[in-house]
Amino acid sequence: MRTTAIKVFSFYRDGFAGMTVGKSLWKIIIIKLVVMFAVLKLFFFPNFLKHNFETDEQRANHVLEQITRQVADNN
Repeated sequence: MRTTAIKVFSFYRDGFAGMTVGKSLWKIIIIKLVVMFAVLKLFFFPNFLKHNFETDEQRANHVLEQITRQVADNN
């Protein structure tokens, strides 16, 4: 088991070390992920519950109402 893990690790280590174009592509991928998850979340997905409700109980009641209302509307 240990030798298999070492072989897999060596395979990926050698593969990434030998890349030329791949390193640039991985940098682009990481930058895109940072933009998608960090920047877009800040500007386009505000914390609705935290801004509109003061306590955890109010937040829980609102979520419960939204869930049960949707179920009741479907029946």
